[in-house]
Amino acid sequence: MQPIRLFAATGDAVARLDSRDGAAFDVTLSLEGSGAQCVAVDPLDPRRVYAGTFDDGVYRTLDSGETWEPVGAEIPHKRVLSVAMAPARRTNGRTAVYVGTEPSSLYRSEDDGRSWETFPRLPELPSAPTWSFPPRPWTSHVRWIAPHDRDPDLLFAGIELGGVMRSRDGGQTWEDRKPGSYHDSHAIETHPAAPGRVYEASGGGVALSDDAGETWAPVDGGMDRHYVWGLAVDPADPDLWYVSASHSAREAHRANGDAQAVLYRKRGDEPWQALGGDGASGGDGLPRPLPYMPYALLTLRERPGVLLAGLQHGELLITEDAGDSWRRLAVKLPALLALSETTAAAG
Repeated sequence: MQPIRLFAATGDAVARLDSRDGAAFDVTLSLEGSGAQCVAVDPLDPRRVYAGTFDDGVYRTLDSGETWEPVGAEIPHKRVLSVAMAPARRTNGRTAVYVGTEPSSLYRSEDDGRSWETFPRLPELPSAPTWSFPPRPWTSHVRWIAPHDRDPDLLFAGIELGGVMRSRDGGQTWEDRKPGSYHDSHAIETHPAAPGRVYEASGGGVALSDDAGETWAPVDGGMDRHYVWGLAVDPADPDLWYVSASHSAREAHRANGDAQAVLYRKRGDEPWQALGGDGASGGDGLPRPLPYMPYALLTLRERPGVLLAGLQHGELLITEDAGDSWRRLAVKLPALLALSETTAAAG
């Protein structure tokens, strides 16, 4: 395997994982004690990384995590649950960055975090009074942000618990959740090779749109559990995608090694296929069910068929043949909430 560099949010710190061969990894922790929840690397400048924290706002590094600084003093909410880069939207050579907060609000910077634009019409949507995150029912948050790969004005925000919201003017105005999508939205993806395709993983199942979010349909055939968290799509094949799921939120987020989680793969119109072997070891290197929930699924932009699964308790699994066989990476983090990709050569 080629050299690889990953950034991970552990719930406490940001971890940088470096490997020359895809086998042995060096781990560097930074922002310890920050409550890091999410992380995003600029695909056009891999030295530039943003991290969102639980009650400590947004941080940015311009040197691949060697040093960090807080940005976003203008953002009133310091609980940041999502961050995303928008490579289709660039100003003066800089990629735009979006952050989503609790309570549910969205912000964008186009000048590397020096100033932030707010989008007040998102929390004014008709369904907003019903948005409620079950562990903290008095509030909700932007769990996921999905800027479109090609259209700088097309943007999706997943509210936990509220649904998928769509903007067609870069966030200035918003359309409310649509029938067929799920309300407990956990992850959203688009794909550069299929401009109309939008994928959703949610607490009720999986949904798909083929018309840029105008209409949606549930896509759950073949799944025996429907509390879905992780989502990833192969970079070369928009018909090849993966999700992680358990039976319920109670099981999925257990920390005692009994999450009853499964990784699923879908190819085209075929039903979902549960990956892995029965029992604790799994004949193909992947146990089924998994004892800890795969919180983060990540495909690598230049490596079709490769999928990383980051488990709740900090282990990482990898497949290089689209899920047919797996191995555990020689790295263990304290915990793992989110993953983002860059390259070791970026330094």
